[in-house]
Amino acid sequence: MKNVASVIVDVPAMQTDRTYDYLVPHKWIGSISPGMRVAVPFGPRTIQGFVIDLKEKGEVSKLKAISEPMDLVPVLNEELLSLGNWLTDKTLCFKISAFQAMLPAAMKAKYEKFFRMEERAELEDLPLSLKPFFQKGSEVSWKAVEEAGFLPLIQRQVKLGNVDVVYKVKAKGKKKTIKKILPTFLGEQLEDVLNRLSPQATKQKEVIEFISRNGKAEHGFIVNEIIEGAGTTASTIKSLVNKGLLLETFVEVYRDPYENRVFEKTLPLSLTHQQDEAIKPILEKIDHSLHQTFLLYGVTGSGKTEIYLQSIQRVLEKGKEAIVLVPEISLTPQMVHRFKGRFGNDVAVLHSGLSVGEKYDEWRKIQRKEVKVVVGARSAIFAPFENIGIIIIDEEHETSYKQEENPRYHARDVAVHRAENHQCPVILGSATPSLESFARASKGVYELLTLSKRMNDGELPKVSIVDMREELRNGNRSMFSKELFDKLQEKLEKGEQTVLFLNRRGHSSFIMCRDCGFVVQCPHCDISLTYHRFSNGMKCHYCGYEESVPNACPECTSEHIRYFGTGTQKVEEELNKLLPGARIIRMDVDTTSRKGSHEKLLTAFGEGKADILLGTQMIAKGLDFPNITLVGVLSADTMLHLPDFRAAEKTFQLLTQVSGRAGRHSLPGEVVIQTYTPEHYSIGLASKHDYDRFYSQEMMMRKMGAYPPFYFITLITLSHEELMKVVDIAEKLSGFIRSRLSESTIILGPAASPIPRIKNRYRYQCLIKYKREPNLTDTLKTVLDQFQQQYASSGLTISIDVNPYMMM
Repeated sequence: MKNVASVIVDVPAMQTDRTYDYLVPHKWIGSISPGMRVAVPFGPRTIQGFVIDLKEKGEVSKLKAISEPMDLVPVLNEELLSLGNWLTDKTLCFKISAFQAMLPAAMKAKYEKFFRMEERAELEDLPLSLKPFFQKGSEVSWKAVEEAGFLPLIQRQVKLGNVDVVYKVKAKGKKKTIKKILPTFLGEQLEDVLNRLSPQATKQKEVIEFISRNGKAEHGFIVNEIIEGAGTTASTIKSLVNKGLLLETFVEVYRDPYENRVFEKTLPLSLTHQQDEAIKPILEKIDHSLHQTFLLYGVTGSGKTEIYLQSIQRVLEKGKEAIVLVPEISLTPQMVHRFKGRFGNDVAVLHSGLSVGEKYDEWRKIQRKEVKVVVGARSAIFAPFENIGIIIIDEEHETSYKQEENPRYHARDVAVHRAENHQCPVILGSATPSLESFARASKGVYELLTLSKRMNDGELPKVSIVDMREELRNGNRSMFSKELFDKLQEKLEKGEQTVLFLNRRGHSSFIMCRDCGFVVQCPHCDISLTYHRFSNGMKCHYCGYEESVPNACPECTSEHIRYFGTGTQKVEEELNKLLPGARIIRMDVDTTSRKGSHEKLLTAFGEGKADILLGTQMIAKGLDFPNITLVGVLSADTMLHLPDFRAAEKTFQLLTQVSGRAGRHSLPGEVVIQTYTPEHYSIGLASKHDYDRFYSQEMMMRKMGAYPPFYFITLITLSHEELMKVVDIAEKLSGFIRSRLSESTIILGPAASPIPRIKNRYRYQCLIKYKREPNLTDTLKTVLDQFQQQYASSGLTISIDVNPYMMM
């Protein structure tokens, strides 16, 4: 008899990163299974844990017992449990962190648990001993059922679908319920009921007659429906409830962020010759249930989304499920419209704009198999589907697919791993694939599918590069070159729309004294403070520190302290001065922080309520408006000079993506790129939309520098409050690593991180470059084990990022 559970407890620490055995109390034997969360005694407290396995015998003779189950059905299926183990090995995180990453935030809080009768179930369906619990209403607390000793009995009802478990989550997401009114009498008892009421109770009789007249009595009425339909008041309804003729009950409803939206049904479009050729191999793999990773390399506007939609259609026809990942910033309402329009209520959407409760409800729809397609940002890759037929990653080059805290996974790696398990295809789509993916496609690891033409055979927009150094020499000190300004005016006169892109928010990037060169910095981080006009303050974008703007220089007391750099707010002000008649919508983190604001702004722009859309990265992707004929990039250099080997690649991708917003329909598009380094190959080739030449040029640079895709890299970052301490430990650590790894592996450092101090902690890093290094994983585990344990008490933290995307 398997009455011992192996549990991973919710304590993310090196010492506790293993399973602990607990006894399954007799009353729950057969009820507890792997993938469930349980509350277990751990030291002096009771904490949450995940059951990983059940066995007949524990490793020690005297075992503590599980306090209580937290689920009646597993929240992690068998595949997700094994995925958790794979994630732990791959990213060197704790097992508990891997499992937590797979669940919505609402399931990581404190809980109160209830049982509730499902809507379709009748009281008569329940065993005799359970009926008393549900006679007063449809909801009963878990505690009451447990104290009466009926948990195993009610579990059978959950499996039969008569009863559901409700988590009421304190402080986080709760299930949303609405009050409904049900009659306690049957239709044929109507006369009898009316006769029992006194002759004066005319209003009460009208309510009873209204309820029996409407056929939906068994589903119940919302109070307002009865008030309006029977022309009555809430107190009349309350009187009938008190007399036992009506019953008040609470029914769960999903919080649907799209409930007030009508999505027009769309039909599959006929494919162009190129699309047809690209989709054939995908459909073939779907039909034969075979795994293959495809790289769909298509220029902007070439119709990649239609290929995704028609591939999903085939998957749904086979009775399977689909996961679609899109970068957070391009999870625009337009993207949701496309999927909801094609697949209606079969789609669940998961992204950061939803409240905790909305995310929880969308996740439950997936778990209960009420939807077949999930569209979401990075974490949607863990959707609890059990029969996946395709995984699609749109804009696969986006760095936001890499999580920057534990577990530091890349969604692309997880997608390929899950697809291998489910024997299904993966599509990675992009107009500017990451070098790693394109290199894999060139080697035949991925299958390359190409779309080189736009849908309507439209021309890619004409791009001109403006050298801003020349503009300065000619006496133009404005942030707009003469060419861009002339074109802006021309588009305004024609009634066409413009997108202006600036890769920075805030008003100005920093504040500097013109006399002594002093730059106002964050006292806790080695980084300059960003000026925000809206709050007239300066803010650190790393630790959140804020202070007001000084009137004089703190170093030399000069009053010549000025704002440098350009932010979106400043551009908006300048535009209002130069083009007073222009209607401008600004989109950045400051204007889109409120729920739904992102969508409102884009809808207004789509409806032609503005001439210019000015924004940061969030406008670079996924926008498809027919009237955009001009795209202006105000400064192409912002990312080019960062200490990151991917800087040129990110610049090329961003410029190509932004350029792709212009001329997507019948009107031709133009792009103006302003730059101080026009000679850089990433800017020159982006203007020609020449990915192939950029790829070969960048691959040469990567080979010379021994960077991916020629080498794998791992970044180890140490941080401590004392500088000398962190330097000393970093030296020891790199010496230890050198002694364990092969000669062919390159170890750089230790050196100070590009941002040497954040939140008063000094940061040092060590970079490992390798092609094949069999000892690496064991060495890194030893580093975490020994160094972390040895120095943790002194306040040292070590983080290891395998294949990092953030080098700062």
